[in-house]
Amino acid sequence: MPMAGVPQSVLRNDESRKSAGGRARRLRPQIKVQAFLANLPLFSEMSPGELDRIAAGTETLYVQKGEEVCHTGDPCTGFHLVVYGQVKLGFTSPQGVEKVVEIVRPGQSFGEALMFLDKPYIVFAQALSDSMLLHVSKHAVNAELSRDPGFARRMLSGLSRRLHGLVRDVEAYTLRSGAERVIGYLLGEVPEEVTSGAVEVELTPGKSVIASRLNMTPEHFSRILHELAAQDLIEVDGRSVRIPDLERLRGTTS
Repeated sequence: MPMAGVPQSVLRNDESRKSAGGRARRLRPQIKVQAFLANLPLFSEMSPGELDRIAAGTETLYVQKGEEVCHTGDPCTGFHLVVYGQVKLGFTSPQGVEKVVEIVRPGQSFGEALMFLDKPYIVFAQALSDSMLLHVSKHAVNAELSRDPGFARRMLSGLSRRLHGLVRDVEAYTLRSGAERVIGYLLGEVPEEVTSGAVEVELTPGKSVIASRLNMTPEHFSRILHELAAQDLIEVDGRSVRIPDLERLRGTTS
């Protein structure tokens, strides 16, 4: 079965093989690194030869749910791309309180800015589900930047989008109510092609992680979900949230 968010052409058909004794053994799914990279905006304009060079400096990582990809203070030797699964970025206060900064989804990346600054990780990265990542080495990136000015522009574009997202986060924390933040999160989980009618979204990261991402307590987050359900704007069933009327919910934030 293909992984969510991964094009079928990227996956190799070798998830299970026969061992020497004839018994089937489960293998971790493999991908064609060049094919996956070619589907991302950052690498989409590269030639096959350029993709081969990047792939040669790329390592495939399999991370189980709850396992840390990197710790705060670890050296940043490249950046990570999520193939499937989800990874949370965050930090822990001296009092032991965890703050989630970002939830990285398939096709998204993290670590580029620190890689260029030669700085260690200022956040930790932990898998929210069994995940597959690609680690693109700094050496491979720098070599390609020297060859292709267009690649440098695309890297800058990606970093600019990340900065824009951080500014929008500050705006939300300071100017938007808790309900507006929760509604914004739910709307952000709706597929782009769905513009009206009923739709269901999954709170896959978990309510406590999402609450931290929205800068509120889990209790506050749950209370807002209950209030939205009381207004018939949503229907909550565990981690599943059904939006009966997408346009009506969207209209509450305008």
